[in-house]
Amino acid sequence: MSVPSSRKITQILRAELDKLVTLPLIWLTLMGTFILNLLLAAAFTSIGLQGAAGTQSILNIGLASMGYLQAGFIILGIIATCSEYTGGQIRTTLATIPWRGIQLSMKHLALTIITVPAAFIIAASGVLYTFMMMRDTAVEIEIDTLIKTLAGATGYLTLTTLLSAAIGALLKRTTPALVVLLGYYFIASPLSRNYLPRFKNYSPDTAGYYMYMPLSSDEINILTPMQGTGILMLWTLSLITAAIVFYRKRDA
Repeated sequence: MSVPSSRKITQILRAELDKLVTLPLIWLTLMGTFILNLLLAAAFTSIGLQGAAGTQSILNIGLASMGYLQAGFIILGIIATCSEYTGGQIRTTLATIPWRGIQLSMKHLALTIITVPAAFIIAASGVLYTFMMMRDTAVEIEIDTLIKTLAGATGYLTLTTLLSAAIGALLKRTTPALVVLLGYYFIASPLSRNYLPRFKNYSPDTAGYYMYMPLSSDEINILTPMQGTGILMLWTLSLITAAIVFYRKRDA
């Protein structure tokens, strides 16, 4: 089968972006995640105000919800790739776009286009709320540190979404993908940190932690933000590659 032209690839990207933009579950997931993040930010800020307020960082408190916030982006990635299988729309997609590898790649690219601004807005909203509530008591932050941290948080949530989309494409069903990913991020990974401490920094969630979480001066950062980014990107690209390979070889 011949490779499509650049114009065709652009049309495929536009079609995938249109499908995601017109999918109500995408926006419901993002809205729910945004609201949940604000509620968690309010809770963590309230706890911070009752504690040692003078020694706490706005970034640490504002991003304390990331461990829970990632669940919304995991769901987002799964919905993006599994939604077409639910009603059998995938057959229409493959009949219209026979280049399977390119079609799935463009779906991930379209998902990236949606996720990056959404991740930035949601992560920044928690930090902004904390800043408004604690600006008179918490440790001040430098603008370059703020930018790097929010960029790292945005990158982590985006890569987590793409990784989840790849798992969704491999499993093709929403519920098994949710069980696998939520079970890993919230049960298996936290347990493995105690039993397999040597390997914990190479897991996608722990490596991604170092992309955004600022540490105090008396803490040692085991991985640099670039190392954490590299490890998480390797996990994500490997799973996307596997998803594309299986997608091209099996039946719809």
